[in-house]
Amino acid sequence: MSDSKIRIGITQGDVNGIGYEVIIKTLCDPRMCELCTPIVYGSAKAASFYKKQIDAAENFGFSTVVSAREAAPKRISLVDCVSGDLRVEPGVLSAAAGEASVAALRAAAADLKAGLIDAVVTAPICKENVQGEQFGFTGHTEFFAHEFGGDPLMLMCSDLLKVGLVTIHIPVSEVSASVTKQRIVTKLRELRQSLIQDFSVREPRIAVLSLNPHAGDGGLIGSEEKEIIVPAIQAASQQKILAFGPFAADGFFASAGYMKYDAVLAMYHDQGLAPFKALSCGGVNFTAGLPVVRTSPAHGVGFDIAGENRADESAMRDAIYLALDVVRSRRVYAAITANPLQKYKRDSGADVSASELPDEPEKA
Repeated sequence: MSDSKIRIGITQGDVNGIGYEVIIKTLCDPRMCELCTPIVYGSAKAASFYKKQIDAAENFGFSTVVSAREAAPKRISLVDCVSGDLRVEPGVLSAAAGEASVAALRAAAADLKAGLIDAVVTAPICKENVQGEQFGFTGHTEFFAHEFGGDPLMLMCSDLLKVGLVTIHIPVSEVSASVTKQRIVTKLRELRQSLIQDFSVREPRIAVLSLNPHAGDGGLIGSEEKEIIVPAIQAASQQKILAFGPFAADGFFASAGYMKYDAVLAMYHDQGLAPFKALSCGGVNFTAGLPVVRTSPAHGVGFDIAGENRADESAMRDAIYLALDVVRSRRVYAAITANPLQKYKRDSGADVSASELPDEPEKA
């Protein structure tokens, strides 16, 4: 582990989906090994199966290793953590594929805890076939919250906009009861901190969406805006968070209101993700609020096109790029805030040159 490049762990996702296709297509670009040291967690058998179907991968190969400790720079390593008996069936939902998804995810999380990798990029899993005694989470976000602590914020990112969520993977019937003043304030605080330390935004402006149509129409279509969301925005403002709203979601996105803000906080999953995906045509899912860095392409397993060499790898590539950017941004933020003089310069708007930052400690 003497290389200085950022080490990115990549989990295989569902072996019957498009995970390996987008991983291999992304890593076929030799420039990836110039940017980072990629370490894939998964099945050597599945990786070989999909490699044969991708024309661009003719000269591509994984270096199979037992542990991330053996991963070398300028190589694409694969930690084989799945039984060789695994059956690869593109497009098929199977219990075996779910178990393989979990095995890769847990192996990568363990290495992330041990400091053997600097960030994790997760290929999509199927939430249905991963459920069992070994995995009782509704998604990656909840799994990483359990493993690393905290109340993480699901943050969708693209070059166009960033959308955070107050509630994540819960039924729509439970959304209203889950949208509380304290939860909104907490998510606004997490979103502001992430924009500062992870995206180097000096003082973020955050738009807050309403819960009801037309922002409640003064209480005619629901009282959550008056009783919960507006007081939450006021409380956040008292904490020096620049939060604005609540805005009716349809008009806000239709009028490109998001262009005026650094991020948007939506009340529930589809309220934020539907316009995000329609406008961004891709994007990255970033789990903010964790002590570690985790990103994922903002698409699903793609069973309908698995094994057909039709998957677009751009979201996976962007997920790796974002993981690298966040790791670098956190290192700079940590260096600046560790020294009172540097923090003063940052807060006062003075420039801080690279030579003024303390050297990063070498990895063991």
